[in-house]
Amino acid sequence: MEKPFSSALPVLDAILNAGFEAYFVGGAVRDHVLSKPVDDIDIATSARPEEIKNIFSKTVDIGIDHGTILVLHKGNSYEVTTFRTESGYKDFRRPDKVEFVSNLNEDLKRRDFTMNAMAMDKEGNLLDPFGGREDIESRQIKTVGKPSERFGEDALRVMRATRFASQLGFTIEAQTYSSLAESAHLLKHIAVERKRVEFEKLFLGANRKIGLGLLCSTGMLQYLPGLSGKEAELQKMIDCKVEILGLNEMWALLLQSIDAVDKEAESILREWKLPSRQIKEILDIFKYFRFRLKNEWDALSLFNAGKNGIASAEKLIMATSSGDFANKVDEWLSRYDSLPIKSRDKLAVSGGDLLQWYGKNGGPWVRDMLNTVEKAVLEGNVANEKDTIREWLLRCNQK
Repeated sequence: MEKPFSSALPVLDAILNAGFEAYFVGGAVRDHVLSKPVDDIDIATSARPEEIKNIFSKTVDIGIDHGTILVLHKGNSYEVTTFRTESGYKDFRRPDKVEFVSNLNEDLKRRDFTMNAMAMDKEGNLLDPFGGREDIESRQIKTVGKPSERFGEDALRVMRATRFASQLGFTIEAQTYSSLAESAHLLKHIAVERKRVEFEKLFLGANRKIGLGLLCSTGMLQYLPGLSGKEAELQKMIDCKVEILGLNEMWALLLQSIDAVDKEAESILREWKLPSRQIKEILDIFKYFRFRLKNEWDALSLFNAGKNGIASAEKLIMATSSGDFANKVDEWLSRYDSLPIKSRDKLAVSGGDLLQWYGKNGGPWVRDMLNTVEKAVLEGNVANEKDTIREWLLRCNQK
């Protein structure tokens, strides 16, 4: 059995040896069937949480009310959850009632999509009561049971369906697709942070154009920050070569596509409750992308943008242009590498030097003069040497 399943086998064996059922479940089994790399391992069992804690010496109560215990074993951690059923979803997110059961199929029945409702035993045999393997082979996303019920239980599943379509390139099964549009309004009950996680995963999918198209066709945009009524604008984004872009570059392209500028752009990113550092990075990329749409780089703009800003702006130019601008990236990065300085702290003079030379009190003039010196050094008008800069400044002041 492949890793990381083999690493988790001792945990499965310990539960089985204690007289309980135990299976691998969830995304790990799905990815195994898809022949994709397997990450986190989840285990479902007939054992109750207290019984799991008695079996293992190192555990953490991460969701004991819902039957989940984190088992720590040889440097790895595994979520072990008791077979359960769920009912009553007043907030369209969490069940009001959880009941522990002893039947695996009852547990799998509560899951979202058939491809996520498979289990695997210790020998690697697949337990697939809802046809998940068949749907994977048919490359379709289908809910377990009635789509309206699954989406009503957790409205975020509407976005999860589009995210999986983006990641896998699968189509949405007909009844499931119809229910996506009918259930899109339930997203108003879901916290922005949860929607953002799915949105960003969709942004990075290998088939992200499919996911973006589903957001438009199902009416989900109405319930996403800054995107209500922006179907036509988002189509502009779909027409671009988005697959070459990273996450923050995708955000910058989104802002450009919906023509959000200045404070509006920042406001939309804050509505999504993105981290402040990420917002700054996105706005910087957006700024230099907009600059490049109208200008060629010069020494000062290359300096200000930095290597990462240049690369991101050029990737966005490539994504939004019909021609092949690949060589332009290397050209501009080469010019950046040839700049005499790459940051202000590499300038041969400081504010203290200026105060000493001019015998004046500090003030905005110091920053302005440093900017002047920086620009002159970058443009090759003066060498980055303290005495040379001092002489150059004196000559300038005498003119």
